[in-house]
Amino acid sequence: MSEKKQTAVAEMTYEAARDELQQVVAQLEAGSVTLEASMLLWERAEALAARCEEMLGGARKKLDEVIAAKQK
Repeated sequence: MSEKKQTAVAEMTYEAARDELQQVVAQLEAGSVTLEASMLLWERAEALAARCEEMLGGARKKLDEVIAAKQK
């Protein structure tokens, strides 16, 4: 993983979390990191995926509310 300070997942936008998740998955799929590094990457990927799901769930809820309000 890079030496730069990682952004707290909870502060990330959907797009930032998605993009980093794609990068992490690519690193894991390449298989060029140690087991220890792979475990750290996997943990980061889990957190990023959860953030994406959280953001998508919130967007879905807002859309459902707007649609329901328009149907009244």
